[in-house]
Parts: sequence; C-alpha cells; structure tokens
Amino acid sequence: MKGSKNKNLVIVESPTKSKTLKKFLGKEFEVEATLGHIKDLPKSKLGVEIENDFQPDYQVIKGKQKVISRLKTEAKKVATVYLAPDPDREGEAIAWHVAEELKGVKTRIRRAYFNEITKSAVLKGIEGAGEIDQRMVQAQQARRVLDRLVGYQVSPILWKTLHYGLSAGRVQSVALRVVCEREAEILDFKSVEYWSIKALLETDKREKFSSMLAKIDGQDFAISNQEQAQKTVKDIEGQKFSVAEIRQEEKRRFPYPPYTTSTLQQDASRRLYFPPSKTMLLAQQLYEGVELGQGEQVGLITYMRTDSVRIANEALGQVRKFIALNLGENYLPEKPNFYKSKKLAQEAHEAIRPTYVENAPEKVKKYLTRDQFKMYELIWTRFVACQIMPAVFDTVSVDLKAGKYLFRSNSSKLKFDGFLKVYEEIKEENGNGQEEFKLPELKAGQGLKLLELLPEQHFTKPPARYSEASLIKEMEANGIGRPSTYATIISTLKQRKYVESVQRRLTPTELGTTVNRILVQNFPEIFNVGFTAEMEEELDKIEEGELKWTEVLSDFYEPFSSILQKVSEKSKEIKKSQQEETEEKCEKCGSPMLIKWGRHGRFLSCSNYPTCKNAKPLNHKEEKQMLNGAKCERCGSDLVIKTGRFGRFLACSNYPECKNTKPLTLGIPCPKPGCTGEVTEKRTKRGKTFYGCSRYPECKFSSWDKPVAEKCPQCGAAVLVEKQSKTKGDYLKCLSCDYESVAKPQPAA
Repeated sequence: MKGSKNKNLVIVESPTKSKTLKKFLGKEFEVEATLGHIKDLPKSKLGVEIENDFQPDYQVIKGKQKVISRLKTEAKKVATVYLAPDPDREGEAIAWHVAEELKGVKTRIRRAYFNEITKSAVLKGIEGAGEIDQRMVQAQQARRVLDRLVGYQVSPILWKTLHYGLSAGRVQSVALRVVCEREAEILDFKSVEYWSIKALLETDKREKFSSMLAKIDGQDFAISNQEQAQKTVKDIEGQKFSVAEIRQEEKRRFPYPPYTTSTLQQDASRRLYFPPSKTMLLAQQLYEGVELGQGEQVGLITYMRTDSVRIANEALGQVRKFIALNLGENYLPEKPNFYKSKKLAQEAHEAIRPTYVENAPEKVKKYLTRDQFKMYELIWTRFVACQIMPAVFDTVSVDLKAGKYLFRSNSSKLKFDGFLKVYEEIKEENGNGQEEFKLPELKAGQGLKLLELLPEQHFTKPPARYSEASLIKEMEANGIGRPSTYATIISTLKQRKYVESVQRRLTPTELGTTVNRILVQNFPEIFNVGFTAEMEEELDKIEEGELKWTEVLSDFYEPFSSILQKVSEKSKEIKKSQQEETEEKCEKCGSPMLIKWGRHGRFLSCSNYPTCKNAKPLNHKEEKQMLNGAKCERCGSDLVIKTGRFGRFLACSNYPECKNTKPLTLGIPCPKPGCTGEVTEKRTKRGKTFYGCSRYPECKFSSWDKPVAEKCPQCGAAVLVEKQSKTKGDYLKCLSCDYESVAKPQPAA
C-alpha cells in the first residue's frame, strides 16, 4: 500500500507508547518505535577520537539496521516526521540519531515533547513541535563520552590487578565509595555507654503516667555508668515531685511535595520494598499507557524522570476541584500549595503526578497488575495530599520538678487529619529519647507521687548502613548522578557484586571494598564526591549553553590522562599489593602460599607460580572445622562446604575422585506436615538467598526468611522465621498463625 504525503509519521522509542499514541492521533498519523537507542559507541573499542575534539564514533547497534530501514521507508511516504522519544537528554540523543539517519529523506523533521501521554498533551506536543535541542544532545554526548573515557581506560587496570571483567564506572564507583566509607565508619565506631532514667508517677486521682529525666541543675547531663545511675536514682528518691510548667500549643504538619524521580524511588523502597529499577520500570509502564477498557489507552502518570516539583495550572485546578467534591471544603487551602524545586532542577518538566486525578486508584485497579496498582496508588495519593490542608495536632509538654532534677513528658493528639486523610506517614524513630502518650489532666504546682524510678542502660549506635532509599537520598544531596541514573547505579553495583543487600541494607562485599580501595588510592581526584558533583553541574551548563562540551572534556582529560599513565605504569606493583602472605606451605613444593584474587574471589596460590601451579580455595580449612569431622558416606573422606551457582552445599574433599554432594541443611526439619526433609539454604539465579526443603521437588516448601528451631507458643508449630522491620526491629514470626515475638539476640561470632 502506497503512502500519502498528507500523512505524518510519529517516531517514539517504545512500542507501548506507540500503541497508546495510535489511539489519539487518528488516520492522519502513523506511529513507529525505535525500540530504544539505534546508535551507540562500539563495545569492542574506545570509540572516541581523543585527538579530534573527542568526536564519538557512533555505530548502528546490532539488530537495529532493520529498524532504521523501516523508518526510512515510512518517512518517504509522509509530509512530516515527528520525533517524540522521552523528553530528556537520553530521548534527545535518540531523536538526534534518528534525524541523522533520515537526512537523505526529503521530509520535514520536527521534535515533539510529551510530558504526559494523554490526548490533549499529545496534540499540544504535535502542534508545538520544533527543532532538536542541540545543547541537550551535546550535554548527553559529553556524559556518554566522559563515562566511556573513564570506564574503558580505568577498568583494564582492575583487570590487571584483580581479574578480568571488573568495571570502574565514573559515577557508580563514587556511589561505591560512599557505601564503603559508611562501612568503615561502622567498623571504626566506638560505642559509648549512657543511662536514661524514667519516673513512674501517680496523681491524687490515681492516674499513672511516666516522665523522662531531661535536665540536672538546668543543664544537659550525661550518666555514663551504672554507679552514677544508681547514685542519681538514690538522690531523686528523696525529692518531692510537682508540676513546674505546662505548655500547650497547636502544631501543624505540612504535606510533602509531589514526587520527583528521587523521592519516588525512596518512598517506593521504604513503603513497597521495591528496588529503584523496579520502581522506574513500573512508572515507565504507567507513563506510556495502560488500556482502561473499551479500547481506551491512556498514560496514567506524567513523565517519571524529573527533579522538578512544579505542577501545571490545569492539574492544580483539577485536584482542587476533586478535593472539594470528595473530601470537603475544609480540606482545601484558600490558595494552591506551591513547592520549591532543588537547585539546577529542570523546571521545563513537572513533578510526577496522575494525568487525570479523577482516575482514582480503585477506579483503575482492575486494569492494572498488582505492582502497577501499588505504584499508581502511591503517586496518586502523594499528589492529592500535596494540595490538602496541613494536619493539626494539640500538643502538651509538661515539666516536672524534683529538687534540682527536671523531668519532661510530651503528649500529642490529632485535632484535624488534613493531608493525613489521604497520605499515611511512615513512623520514624523518635530521636529525642522522649515518649509521646496521653497525659492526665495536670495543673502547675500540683504534687505527684513517685511510684518507681527505672534506670535503663543504653549504648550509642554506629551510623546505619545505607538502604537503597537512603543511598539515593545521599547521592541526590551530594550531586552524584542525575535522577535518571540512580536506579542503574544501584543495579550495577549489585550485578557486579560490589555490594549486597543484607536485611535491606547495602553492604560492600570483599570485592567491592578492594575495588574501592584501588580506585581511591590511585585516582583520588576522579572518584570523589566533590569532583563528580562538579562534573554534573558542568553537564547542566552545557545544556544551558554556558559551556562547550568539547572544552569540558578537554579540561577533564588532560589531568586524567596524566594520572592514568602513572597508574598504568605501576599496575604490577598494585597487583602485588593486593596479595597477602600466609604461614601455610605448599604441599607440592614447600613454598609459602599467597592469597590472590581470581574471577571467583580470593584463593590460595603457590608463591612459586608458574613453576608450581598449586591453588585451592581460601576457606578450605575453615570449612572442615565447621563440619566437626563429618565424613562422606561413600568414601569416608571429610565433607567440606563449597559455594556454587545456587548457594552453599556439602561436597566430598576427595573431589574429583569422589563426586558426592548433598544440600547443606540448617538442621531444622521441614515445617510442611508429613515431610521428612530438612530446611536448606539456597540461592536464586540472581544470587538472592532463600530457604527450601531438601526433598525438593517432592516438597515445595520455601521461605525468603530464615527458619529457626523455635516452637510457636500459640499454635505449636515447630518452626518460626526471622523477620526484621524498621518499626519492630528483629522479631520471630510463625508461618502457621499470626504469632510474633521479639527475636532472641544472636551469639557473637
């Protein structure tokens, strides 16, 4: 079928977005998708002509030649081609590459931007289409070339000193440094003992309440040991308690701004336990369009890569009308709530919000997957809440006098729920050491009866390891990366096995710690927070037209190449510094054994290599000790613990002569009724630990939580599982009933 020059072609990067746009644009438009980037730097070489103003050698990505041919064929049939990839630097680069490939086609080419995939926004984007923003293209190109220069020239140093295949990304390595430095803080932390004193009191009406010691002689105090605590308690016991002062006030808690990319990733991690990569995938699906029945395809949210909290006037009008009709006029502020974006935010974008506030979560739930619904509900409620009145609390603070000692109690009562009616807050730990509860009615000067004094020992705690949410917050605060890169940075660190998630906290692996040490010791000027943040600002200035992209790269590369040459010259020295001498002797030649790095981690190797090629696992001795002399039932040799693709397992030490293996169990019977198997530790293909039955596939029992041999006091089940949450801490839970208990502390290793 021949095309018509009265028609137009819209080119997007996503087939899903393509499907949605076809519903809006009518017969005058054809829609095609690039399926992502069509061109990139080559994988097999640097791909940057350093001596020629850093010109990139873009090449068609393998498999995309057919896409380009199809786009050229379709472009010849139409009057105008509208390039409409995502409205950011990445999308601008895709549009530019497509335009470069269509240069030989005599068709008008325009760039269209869709902040949301709704009919009105799409038609407006087509009507206002203009030229490709070359400054955005250059900013993206500068980032791509910069990352290539660092990654492709520093990574080989890691290959030479540790093992092949390691990665030294420009921004990911700084994020790794942040995680490693927090781990160092934790290891170096010295805990300090301190004591608090709580008083249990009673009024003349026999109403009981408690109060915490806040001041001694009008000063902040520190009780550092049990002896001081007991002495203080004894002194307080001789004092008379009375109400010194009562302060009552009304406090307001204001709503939060609508989501940006960063705050959405943080909240989804805290509330839904979604990793940033999953959050962005779900948000992309909601942005590109969901079918809501009867052929209606619509994008449910605005563009999800943004650092702006701006809200369009039209959306403000819609949400204020919605609040007045559905919640009541008392929930609607006199004027819209406005929020200030962070420095250097891209104000051309909006905050992440629902495209139509009338599409309440429950209304569209049946058209969404479970996770899509959770994500949409989070975005919708945060947006609606940001335009509601503040929550109001009546607070009471009471100071109690006992001689030179001042005790303090606080009480807080919700008076008006305001935005909390829609958006439920996550309870944070109370950092001031004071408790909030309902106080009895008290009067100044009123005497009180002391029932009991409760001294309690505490120890200062080290800073917490980063969660994915708090690492994103830290990266954003320090200008490490951009909103669109946070998810990729964390995913890469995990995939490279530089960090692992333990109880939802990011811990550097031995490999990650070693990589970080090599990079920081040898490239301190490159892999640091300040330099990375400065580079982000310069990339923004390229987009704003204040700097030339080639000058930014030239200023970076001159000192970088000098450092690179010096480090490359001492790569053998660096490699040797990562080896450790041991007291163990090689059983083949008697030479000392060294600890070296290989593809599968550290191992023992003969120092007489390559003359003697003896090598063995580093932990071979510890494995035998852990098993307390357990023997192979086939040949009688010692059993050892080995780690394979799917986790740890038992194997005969006489391998390869004896190839006997079996699962490593926890010594706990499988909790499934009638099963005679034991619980074993396993690992998914992606490296996540879980627990299953040794009789799989006959028994399909599995649990993400570690089972412990504790009997449930409520239903008698033989096994409980270890759980952890921010609000409850460590606790045990029964798989058969709702029983929960405080977990027993683990013995020190």
